[in-house]
Amino acid sequence: MHAQKVMFLRRVASKLTPLQGSRFFSSSNDLFKSIQELNQVEMESVFGEPPASSGLGGSLDTQTMSQESHVVTNDVTQKESFPVLTHIGSKGEAQMVDVSSKEITKRIASASCKVLLGQKVFDLVSANQMEKGDVLAVAKIAGICGAKQTSNLIPLCHNINLSNVHVDLTLNPREFSVEIVGKAVCSGKTGVEMEALTAVTIAGLTVYDMCKAASKDILVTDVRLEHKTGGKSGDWYRNK
Repeated sequence: MHAQKVMFLRRVASKLTPLQGSRFFSSSNDLFKSIQELNQVEMESVFGEPPASSGLGGSLDTQTMSQESHVVTNDVTQKESFPVLTHIGSKGEAQMVDVSSKEITKRIASASCKVLLGQKVFDLVSANQMEKGDVLAVAKIAGICGAKQTSNLIPLCHNINLSNVHVDLTLNPREFSVEIVGKAVCSGKTGVEMEALTAVTIAGLTVYDMCKAASKDILVTDVRLEHKTGGKSGDWYRNK
């Protein structure tokens, strides 16, 4: 036991021998390895056998560094993957986007929605027997008017000079529904996605209004953008 203590003290002294300059160890890794060796020698001197090689200290340091690296990587990835919300200011307040520096390009957007009527109402609409009149004709005009009022309905939308709005309503006998497709076109500095979406939504609501006396169970559903072209972000198609 005495011999082991002497050996232990000699090894401690050799580990603590100063190197050139004012630094004791050439790197933090050397320091960490030396501490591990000293701990092992001390355990051998006390218990007479080396400790189990669990590598706890090293594994904890490695695990901590891995977790920190993972957090940093995730943070960078999230910053890169999430687009900037242009309608939110630096203090979180709502703002209208300044498009004065953008180029004027031709913008086209189309959207669609569906109105589920049920068989009874569908038969009345297809036979043009609704009390309020021609459902599809009125809804078509309502959709066009709705597109032109988009900036009045949605606060942060720009007032766009539309060059064309087209709304088409088709009866679908398989689903007893009205399928609505709308397209908006302009030459400007911002897109017309909201105008196309507003067109089909207002048309769908008009179908509901024209038919609600016959049924309250009508459902306006699947309002969605189908495609857009023009602008900095380029072309986008739902089915591609």
